[in-house]
Amino acid sequence: MADNKVETTTPVIEVKNIVKHYGSVIALSGVSMQVSSGEVLCLLGDNGAGKSTLIKTLSGVVRPSGGDFLVNGKPVAFSSPRDALDAGIATVYQDLAMIPLMSVTRNFFMGREPRRGIRPFRYVDFKHCNAVTREEMQKIGIDIRDPNQAVGTLSGGERQCVAIARAVYFGAKVLILDEPTSALGVAQTSMVLKYIHQVQQKGLGVIFITHNVRHAYAVGSRFTILNRGKTLGTFAKGEINIDELQNLMAGGKELQTLSNELGGTI
Repeated sequence: MADNKVETTTPVIEVKNIVKHYGSVIALSGVSMQVSSGEVLCLLGDNGAGKSTLIKTLSGVVRPSGGDFLVNGKPVAFSSPRDALDAGIATVYQDLAMIPLMSVTRNFFMGREPRRGIRPFRYVDFKHCNAVTREEMQKIGIDIRDPNQAVGTLSGGERQCVAIARAVYFGAKVLILDEPTSALGVAQTSMVLKYIHQVQQKGLGVIFITHNVRHAYAVGSRFTILNRGKTLGTFAKGEINIDELQNLMAGGKELQTLSNELGGTI
């Protein structure tokens, strides 16, 4: 039933034959994909596949050289990341855009702190901010005993969850997650993947960019494969198994050749 719903509703984000040139360098040469509310679309591709350029295009950092970009079925032309945020598209990058020595609360609100009082005597309501931060983190099973503690004292997985929770709290309709598990251990990866599933259950669309097929297969609804700036195909979870997905992403022939050369150790 869920798959049928995804197919019949208007995608939150859809790109058709997106092209991006940097002078004579072709970064994207015809990428098509879409994500609907309540699904996790995994973008898979090796280094140089075009994932970073596509992220920058979707998040308003760069403008495409050609192709169609639609949000809720309407054409858009973002001029800045603010345009993307206003459209409900939030991107969580690998570096998380956090300041390690600042508190969890200050990183959670990051310039969007609610203020009280009358000008020029307005002040930040830190009591409210701390309560919101603690509550939002408790919703995902992370107990922040002291929201004033430096965010750098949290584990990598917890910091990822803070960044995702921040985007959800401030009204994102689509989350673009850039390699959120790439630098995490097993336990921290599990924490982040569980939270991605929670976000999906809330009805948000998630674009999960990764080169780790196993992480993608754990939470993905559909999988779009990128290779050298092009879309190789999009597959629902029931249409492809994890080994087939790995072969498509990395190039099955190349892996098999290397495996034979190394005596079948891959």
